Amino acid sequence: MNGLIVRDAVIEDAGRLVEIYSYYIKETAVSFEYEVPSVREFEDRIRHISEKYPYLVCEKDGKIVGYVYASAYGTRAAFDWTVQTSIYLDRDLRRQGIGSLLYKELEKRLKDMGIINLLAGVAYCEEEEEHLSHDSYKFHLKEGYIKVAHMPGVGKKFDRWYDLLWLQKKI
Repeated sequence: MNGLIVRDAVIEDAGRLVEIYSYYIKETAVSFEYEVPSVREFEDRIRHISEKYPYLVCEKDGKIVGYVYASAYGTRAAFDWTVQTSIYLDRDLRRQGIGSLLYKELEKRLKDMGIINLLAGVAYCEEEEEHLSHDSYKFHLKEGYIKVAHMPGVGKKFDRWYDLLWLQKKI
């Protein structure tokens, strides 16, 4: 993709990542968080995750337009080959290939680490509505994930209950 660069996230990226993520917290049910984390908290998240797993950002013309990371799925040794993935894009720059580019690089790095299973938790509701579309679900299917679990009504946000889908991809 022209003008897009994927690189490792650094602590100094935290402010921009909070800007991107805050939309998903305040306006959508994509994230089940209620409060926007501080830049300091995001710095800690980047630092902690980067100790073991890839945490990547995508820049377009020098500005961060999205990020992706992997985190531990579980603490037991049997889960050492499985990670949970998370991806967030600038809300105005979706559907431009940025997410696919980020996932491609993340998967390459995870495969080099010996990771086999990728899991993504995706908020879902049967009928799209103002706080949740099917975009994330459709994106993950396009990226090769399959639905392996559907947990009805497990997250409450905006005074309504949302489902959680678990999607899996083997690499």
